[in-house]
Amino acid sequence: MSNLGANPATGEVGGPGPRQAGPSPWDDAVLAAVLMTVDPVGTGGVCLRALPGPVRDQWLTVMRDLQPEGAPMRRIPLHVSDGRLLGGLDLAATLNAGRPVAERGLLVEADGGVLELAMAERIAPGTAARLNMAFDSGEVVLERDGLAMRTPSRFAVVALDEGVGEDEGLLNALLDRLAFHLELTYVRVHEAIACDYEVEEIVEARGRLADVTITEEQIESLCGIALALGIPSLRASIFACSAARAHAALEGRAEVTEEDLAVAGRLVLAPRATQLPPMEPPEEEPPPPEPEEQEDQDQNQSNEQQEPQELDDKILEATKAAIPAGLLAQLQMGKLRRSRSRATGKAGAVQNAPSRGRPAGVLRGEPRHGQRMNVVETLRAAAPWQRLRREERARAGRDSTRIEVRQDDFRITRFKHKSETTTIFVVDASGSSALHRLAEAKGAVELLLADCYVRRDKVALVAFRGKGAEVLLPPTRSLVRAKRSLAGLPGGGGTPLASGIDLGMAIADSVQRRGGTPVLIVMTDGRANVARDGSGGRARAGEEGLAAARLVRSLEITALVIDTSPRPQQQGKDLAKEMGAVYLPLPHADATSLNQAVRATTG
Repeated sequence: MSNLGANPATGEVGGPGPRQAGPSPWDDAVLAAVLMTVDPVGTGGVCLRALPGPVRDQWLTVMRDLQPEGAPMRRIPLHVSDGRLLGGLDLAATLNAGRPVAERGLLVEADGGVLELAMAERIAPGTAARLNMAFDSGEVVLERDGLAMRTPSRFAVVALDEGVGEDEGLLNALLDRLAFHLELTYVRVHEAIACDYEVEEIVEARGRLADVTITEEQIESLCGIALALGIPSLRASIFACSAARAHAALEGRAEVTEEDLAVAGRLVLAPRATQLPPMEPPEEEPPPPEPEEQEDQDQNQSNEQQEPQELDDKILEATKAAIPAGLLAQLQMGKLRRSRSRATGKAGAVQNAPSRGRPAGVLRGEPRHGQRMNVVETLRAAAPWQRLRREERARAGRDSTRIEVRQDDFRITRFKHKSETTTIFVVDASGSSALHRLAEAKGAVELLLADCYVRRDKVALVAFRGKGAEVLLPPTRSLVRAKRSLAGLPGGGGTPLASGIDLGMAIADSVQRRGGTPVLIVMTDGRANVARDGSGGRARAGEEGLAAARLVRSLEITALVIDTSPRPQQQGKDLAKEMGAVYLPLPHADATSLNQAVRATTG
């Protein structure tokens, strides 16, 4: 048996800054592959984040070589169909047999083995949901094409995450169901050596796994460490217990030891950490010594109380040692973003379309109004009824071997596409501090426009001051046009809040009518003093502003209210509440922070 993890890592591995002494990332990655093979169902699998290259290929070779003989391995392509994933009606066999014939899907074929998920960061949410359902239930439920069957399906998943940056990564729902999160980006080629474990050792460990026991105190220790590291999911603690039992079985032990718990904390809990454990309080002065006759009575009780605490400390230190120093620094600064959102490309809402976009299933119906008939699905719907229809034609004296397709068999293809997002700035240009607010708005608009080439969004700008509001920048992607419109933006005068919201809402409504997704950003202190007709009066102007805000909420327009007053005021909070918008007090915001807030709202 090999001694994986005995040599400390050298150099900067796993992130910026030196890494603490301990097992190297490659040793941990190989050990994770071994433990996943020992208990594939209990651990769920591995998320392997690395670009294609010799290091990833070497890890995949090690993982495949560790699989026992006869263990199935299947690869799921990125755009796998539901029929291939879950199974369904075998059209050719059904037409030949004259009765429904089912075919096995990839999830059923991989029962007891491993599924490799290619380009996992781009997996469709529907495919991920079907994988999660099979994970949770341990079976594939198929009810389609006239078939109703339940087939066992228990497997481990190796998700190959090729994402670059924090905005690309595996969906959180699927990532949470995989015990091991590996990062091989910083592993050098010469460090990726072969594995010394043999398949026979894996098979023996599988045989011992059912007899390995873990105590309640050890389970509480793992749960406490997960809580101290800020891990919200309970699956992390369950996976840590499974990993500890698998490591004990691999080492030939019938009970989980401190070493097994340390391995589980290092491989399962450390990659999920979102915070540093709280610092220990300073030691208080010891109390006066108790009488000698009480010391002997309390000795056993004190030892029992100290042992679990010492165990927790040891495992916690081993888990913290597995976190790179650069990651610890990010945790201390509070800048760690553990959840990776899929924000690439368009940020618009997904909408149905009759003839363009990506295919999103089929519907029963006739191909009218430009809709496309799905020939294959139509034949699938008609195939199970051919024997009955031939018998019906024979009784009527109309024998024929042709396939009969009826109106109820027609299937049309559904399409979905992401609409274009338009961010509409409604800026309060009144008052003595308008120059400062407008400068921040200009900077934010220019920063957003710089991202339009990637995000494919549009930006519009509405300013209200004096007695009314005006459109300074219609929806556009042109950076030159935006700078010209922003250069001569004046400030000063009253605050016609209702007029500004009405004009911004009109632009949003026109965007929605064209099939786009509007986002309304209102920058104001909420202190309206000019009504819609241009007359003064704070009470009337405030009521009209709140009425306009309620209309925005009724139209279900995504909105953000940025309070630009020197101190957060109740008027801004009330405006955001009536609008159903996110409230963000930014009295001293710069263009960068404002841009980040807008992107968080739109993304």
